[in-house]
Amino acid sequence: MAMVSARSALTWRRVTQRFPASVFVAFLWIAVMGVIALLANHITVFDIAATDLRARLRPPVFLAGGDWNHPLGTDQLGRDTFLRLLFSIRTSMTIGLISTFIAAAIGIGLGFLAAHSRGRLEQVILMLIDAQAAIPFMIVALAVLAFFGNNLVLFTVLLGFYGWERIARLCRGLAMSASEQGYTIAVRDIGASPVRVYALHILPNVASSVIVAMTLNLPEVILLETSLSFLGLGVQPPLSSLGNMVGTARDYIEGAPWLLLIPSAVIMLTALSISIIGDWLRDRADPASDGAY
Repeated sequence: MAMVSARSALTWRRVTQRFPASVFVAFLWIAVMGVIALLANHITVFDIAATDLRARLRPPVFLAGGDWNHPLGTDQLGRDTFLRLLFSIRTSMTIGLISTFIAAAIGIGLGFLAAHSRGRLEQVILMLIDAQAAIPFMIVALAVLAFFGNNLVLFTVLLGFYGWERIARLCRGLAMSASEQGYTIAVRDIGASPVRVYALHILPNVASSVIVAMTLNLPEVILLETSLSFLGLGVQPPLSSLGNMVGTARDYIEGAPWLLLIPSAVIMLTALSISIIGDWLRDRADPASDGAY
């Protein structure tokens, strides 16, 4: 038993040295959010839209008057807050991930194109990057949603245009630096096409920096989705998202504050966890860093 305990302590010490406590907790939280997003339909068989006006505004179980039938209470229509929270996490995480991948695809494509062209096309791309960085994205999103209406696909694609300019600027700089390295020169000299050079040789070597940029962009997209849904221009009923839950609960903040505080806490912890992981990955990817967090 003593040997097993010593071995377990050594393993735990190695884990804590590799992953600081804050990073470990952040990974654990994101893992829980991922499991909920993937298995929300299998966690419960109940309908999240089912209403029971006789049970409206029930408090959570940890407050006086709460019970385990509704562990996180009910909303103004008697819908179970816990069930709505599960499906809201899935919706917000799905939108955030898809939008971040869209932004990464746009940024990588335009960044590599600018690095390869080195001419008038590069200047046009740089002007687009500067214009995107200068215009407040929230105003653009409000205008697009007000003019074209709203559906889930349009909303997700629209959020995909947030943050691409930072990824494009990063990829352009990394690609210009990598194109002067010996391996890219050798591949180019044996007749490889530009697409093959960038896709199979440069992209794998800059992937770590791009992943870090994506992890730093993801919490901002989640917060942007939350803001637009709070204003009623994001996810529309019968779907539910974290921002949608906060928006519908604002009228009940005095009588039922848990309706607003619970999804707000999930939003804050999710964004904070992703930011902690992104900062940790950036420190590990930085050659000048000693790997400490």
